[in-house]
Amino acid sequence: MCAWRLEKIVSFKGTIECVTGISIKSGANDLGIGGADSEVIKNPLTREPYLPGSSLKGKMRSQLELAYGKTSGDNGANPCGCGKRECPICTIFGAHSNTKVACGPTRILVRDSVFTEVFRQKFYEHILESGNALEVKAENIIDRSSGKAKNPRSMERVPAGAEFTLDIQLQIFEGDNETDMVETVKNGLALVEQSYLGNSGSRGYGQVKFHYEISEKSVAVDGKKITITNKEV
Repeated sequence: MCAWRLEKIVSFKGTIECVTGISIKSGANDLGIGGADSEVIKNPLTREPYLPGSSLKGKMRSQLELAYGKTSGDNGANPCGCGKRECPICTIFGAHSNTKVACGPTRILVRDSVFTEVFRQKFYEHILESGNALEVKAENIIDRSSGKAKNPRSMERVPAGAEFTLDIQLQIFEGDNETDMVETVKNGLALVEQSYLGNSGSRGYGQVKFHYEISEKSVAVDGKKITITNKEV
């Protein structure tokens, strides 16, 4: 069995700027009187919206798979699970449900994104002023034969201008091509910028802009002592 030795951790840290309103649904809502039909996901303790790391990781992966032509199944709906060491998708994001792989452990860790401290202050100031800092967007479907609206619904969104933290950790193991892996993550973020994050992107939701810096930490082991050294890239 091959041993995988961790050599470095490359960090992508910065902010996620919401260019348009963004909606990542909470799944199950307790709809109150006057509430939105579909609410954004929130921290149950603070009620602050956040962007799940799984949403960003999944969107990066799916966009890169489309770019590399690494999808399978009907309409390219299935993620890549080849597990080959030379596959950038499986190496970085994991080989989907394939447990017999040559690419080793998943390299990328995408943390949940919370409000930046600057925007958090604006968020609560707006709540004090108006009672709510989220927007509720009314939508409907137009009946083409009659020209009338039907199936009205209300969608809760985090408004344009919101800022969330960005924190991605990329593990580099012995034998990995660090340059290619870092470039792949950068490409994944660039592709998300050209697409959208969250729900309803075809209707204008979820355009984001990433602002980040890259640094790395070298990992050295001497007996039982582990030394982690920071280095700017």
